[in-house]
Amino acid sequence: MLRQQDVGHRVVVRRIVGVSGDRPLYTDALGELVDLTETELTLATAKGTLRVPLREVHRAKRVPPARRPHAAAVIALELAADEGWPAPVRARLGNWLLRAADNWTGRANSALAVGDPDRPLEAAIDAVERWYRDHGQRPMVNAPMPLAAPVNAMLDERGWSARPLTLVQTTVLAPLLAVPADADLPPVDLADSPGDDWYAMVAEHKGTLPGSALRILTGVPEKVFAHVRDADGDLLAVARGTVTGPDRWLGISLVQTAPAARRRGLGRHVVRGLARWAAQRGATRAYLQVEERNTGAVGLYGRLGFSTHHTYLTREAPLP
Repeated sequence: MLRQQDVGHRVVVRRIVGVSGDRPLYTDALGELVDLTETELTLATAKGTLRVPLREVHRAKRVPPARRPHAAAVIALELAADEGWPAPVRARLGNWLLRAADNWTGRANSALAVGDPDRPLEAAIDAVERWYRDHGQRPMVNAPMPLAAPVNAMLDERGWSARPLTLVQTTVLAPLLAVPADADLPPVDLADSPGDDWYAMVAEHKGTLPGSALRILTGVPEKVFAHVRDADGDLLAVARGTVTGPDRWLGISLVQTAPAARRRGLGRHVVRGLARWAAQRGATRAYLQVEERNTGAVGLYGRLGFSTHHTYLTREAPLP
């Protein structure tokens, strides 16, 4: 059977779907294990999310990933993403990054466990716990999968919990640039700094923005803030773009649409605007991070050509 350390990995599950005569009938499901509880498991399959009660599972095991990126590619993309979401309080533990930002977002308040922490793994986790508790925060670790599988396994042994699985998705810019402009939509206004209403729309989704959040959002040399307004000047959609890393990645984040303006193609509209901006600055590829359970956003990005490069789990230490 599967265990918590298998979450984030590709697995095959044989389940019992019925009985013919005195013989059970089976079917197999292949996908990424995104959750495992005492009663059911959840798979992300090519056909969508599948929840299987454990009482129906006859056999399950981990299988090799369909397309496993090289460790160097995962590390390079994670570092580019860190540049695009820069926590104001930072330290190093070997090659691991320790980051804090007044608890605003898991990305900016977790240790990025890539590379060598320059000490045994158990000692590295001890050091992470001390650093975060010294900063008055709950220790968290960002563990890219499957690269950080040993980290996840040790965190399981120490009783750390996991937030929902996050997909790190990528695409080349060409499909985004090819998305036809919608003449019925207002133009995408790209600004060097966000307006007050931009911040307000983001706060509706991300919560109150502390000073650290403002430093994260504006602390990247090459960044842009997308605004789409109606004829009355009311904000319809926002997004943020950055260009970072030696490979010149476009990072797309905070794509949000006003509730009354949804299902009009505004998400696609602002992503295309960010792609055009980034292409002018030499970017050829884009990445974004989205929770696997956010099926609406995952569907939108899939239609725009994004696919999952790797995944990560944000792990949280037990409460004292």
